[in-house]
Amino acid sequence: MNRTTLSLIAGVGALAAVTGLAALTSPDASGANTAKAAAELPVERTSLVCPAPSSSDLAETTYTSFTPVTKGTASGGKAALLSAGEGSGPAADGKDGKDGKDEKTDKADKGGKTAESDKPVLAAKEPGTPVSEDASGADSPALVGTADGKFAPGWTVQQTTQVAAGTGRGLQGVNCTAPDTEFWFPGASTAPDRTDYVHLTNPDDSAAVVDIELHGKDGALETTAGEGITVQPHSGEPILLSTLTSEKQDNVTVHVTVRSGRVGASVQALDDKLGGDWLAASADPSGSLVLPGIPKDATAVRLVAFAPGEADADLKVRLAAPSGSITPAGNETLHVKGGMTSAVDLGDVMRGEAGSLVLTPTDHSVPVVAALRVVRGKGAKQETAFIPASRAVGTRATVVDNREKGTTLSVTAPFGTAKVKVTASAGSEGGTAASKTYTVKSGTTQEVEIPVPSGLKGTYALTVETVSGGPVYASRTLAVTEDGVSGFTVQALPDDRGMVAVPQADEDLSVLQK
Repeated sequence: MNRTTLSLIAGVGALAAVTGLAALTSPDASGANTAKAAAELPVERTSLVCPAPSSSDLAETTYTSFTPVTKGTASGGKAALLSAGEGSGPAADGKDGKDGKDEKTDKADKGGKTAESDKPVLAAKEPGTPVSEDASGADSPALVGTADGKFAPGWTVQQTTQVAAGTGRGLQGVNCTAPDTEFWFPGASTAPDRTDYVHLTNPDDSAAVVDIELHGKDGALETTAGEGITVQPHSGEPILLSTLTSEKQDNVTVHVTVRSGRVGASVQALDDKLGGDWLAASADPSGSLVLPGIPKDATAVRLVAFAPGEADADLKVRLAAPSGSITPAGNETLHVKGGMTSAVDLGDVMRGEAGSLVLTPTDHSVPVVAALRVVRGKGAKQETAFIPASRAVGTRATVVDNREKGTTLSVTAPFGTAKVKVTASAGSEGGTAASKTYTVKSGTTQEVEIPVPSGLKGTYALTVETVSGGPVYASRTLAVTEDGVSGFTVQALPDDRGMVAVPQADEDLSVLQK
């Protein structure tokens, strides 16, 4: 294929924007490196997928989309989420779209008008202002979407679902995720009182092939149907964990790998008595992990960890509290055998103070993944949420669907004092953005006072930026009370990767011409 000459910035910038590469260099014809220091440029395109929210007829779901204002972006662009549906891709019915009708546009019968399935479920208006859309019942599908131009850097979408009764009743929230090829979910379960699904969503035009492995307290669980799962193009596929194995275990680590293509993955964990929520993927396996923002009124906290590979991991367990770092009594360390899932109940560890759990190696570093199951309330009014290990806030991170009441932002600086800037956006239906800067002392977790937008109407986005020091980690707790039961959900704020480092060149590189 013939290609015209590209400048290094244009060529590498486009590649970085699509693939998310952190930095690239390119040698000249003589082998010398002509790249200057890398410049930070906004990504030009990104994609997200959202799982189908609920199988309950009582479910009420809100989708919220937001892009923070980013300097240096182009003036155009858009961000939209479309219905994925069940098997809505061209190959889903085995006919490869050759039945005389295009399932996505079907323009031959509609006089050139866009088909219903082409209409966005949710479309952004302007960066800096969130937009939301509501859906009811069990028929709400998975969503797939892309953002480009000024809407791409930091694009964030959340679905929040309230279920009034039944298994998993309460508040369920999940950040829509970028498609990838590997995910870890410590904290799932195949126990009789749990109904856990792995939701796989394929945003692409070709089928994805996925393997699901389950790891319990004694190692890998024998699975009957976890290999070679096909997820059709532009479709969502919920996989009930209990159908993959006959073994019933309370604490299971789910490992999702993609043989071909890419998917978004999340675990929906529904309990008969303790409500339910979404379990997002843990941060990549690492020797040190931070699980930010345990609510101060948590009545029970369970830590679940897994060490991939054969090496055992020995971890120091520390709680970063408002006053400093403390050790949970009786749980100073955690031993995790290689290839096995370990769990420890920390009980009422918070004692009225918000905190974050910090895991570090006692000696040599062995990569692990981890998550917390957090319970609030007592008796019949208990509700559950999950906090997986998270990436740091980094340059910038955002969480959406914040309400005037029931929103708590926790920020922790486990390894050194840091300063952060918190910005509350304009409301989805009106209001003026507000910002405030905070200092978080080393080894502490702070529930910061949110600078709620003046004249707020609707919901708003919270963006956290690292000003100095660090690293910092953050999470948002959203609580809603319905019929005396306080439902809640917790979302971490990992770096939005809205900027990429792109090297600059002194001159045009004709070596790129072919």
